[in-house]
Amino acid sequence: MTTWAKAPDFADQPARRAAVQAQTVVDKQRYLEEGLTPLRCQACQSEVLVRKSSSHQTSVQWTESPATHCPVFAKLSEQGSAPGRPDSCPDLEKTIKWAVDEGVLEVVE
Repeated sequence: MTTWAKAPDFADQPARRAAVQAQTVVDKQRYLEEGLTPLRCQACQSEVLVRKSSSHQTSVQWTESPATHCPVFAKLSEQGSAPGRPDSCPDLEKTIKWAVDEGVLEVVE
């Protein structure tokens, strides 16, 4: 019986399957790790990893739970999860803008 899959698994082509798996590792590193710059929020000292891929696109990875150090996220956590919850905090956004303006964080366009 044939099952439907979104993408082929190349089970019948071991060399191609290995190549796809190797490229997946490279892609994960590129998109999830490369180009991230450590940055501390100037307001609460939370540390995040940031990448600016364009003037409009910012990737932020928290190194700890945001509610641990960030008062904005701590308050949201106390209130419980709600629809429309922000993905960032205004203070962190100001810090990122400062880092770009000062040349600490490069925009990779």
